[in-house]
Amino acid sequence: MRRPGLWLSLILALLLALVALWAAGPWLAMRGIEQALAQRDPARLERHVDFAALRVSLKAQLADRLVHAAGPQLQSSRLGGLALLAATGLVGASIDTMVTPLGISALLHGQGGWRKATGNTETADTHSPPARPQPFARIHWRYESANRFSASRQDGDGHITVFIFQRQQLRWRLVDIQLPPGWAAADVLG
Repeated sequence: MRRPGLWLSLILALLLALVALWAAGPWLAMRGIEQALAQRDPARLERHVDFAALRVSLKAQLADRLVHAAGPQLQSSRLGGLALLAATGLVGASIDTMVTPLGISALLHGQGGWRKATGNTETADTHSPPARPQPFARIHWRYESANRFSASRQDGDGHITVFIFQRQQLRWRLVDIQLPPGWAAADVLG
């Protein structure tokens, strides 16, 4: 009689462990991304970020914002259309170059130097290491479905950036970053 109860307990414990692992997945992915950024480890970053999906999303967002920022007059002229096509191509090429493990690593190396130069270091000493990047500090989160998780962060100006994680088999990965409105148009055209 004890054996069926033991097996049932083991099955329930296993199911509970799987549910806990599933629920903790996005948090583990966010922690992995922060650690990879802090250690400037492109291989580790690639385990937690689906760069192909992220590039597609960012290209679409930036191209859409570029077209809207150009306005109908520029869009309707032939020369404006060609300029817009060239600008969209440049945006796409930039995304292809920068949204890779090595591109992010290069950005972080430059950002680390900038942080040290501006005094944004771990301690008050300007010779200490640069402050660690914390992209997921003060986030608001929610499960959108069993396979989708969003984490949003508001900056000092009130702009909200949303990070979308998706479950891919047993692992959660960052697949999209929804940029704040107005962010890209000003940067691309300015």
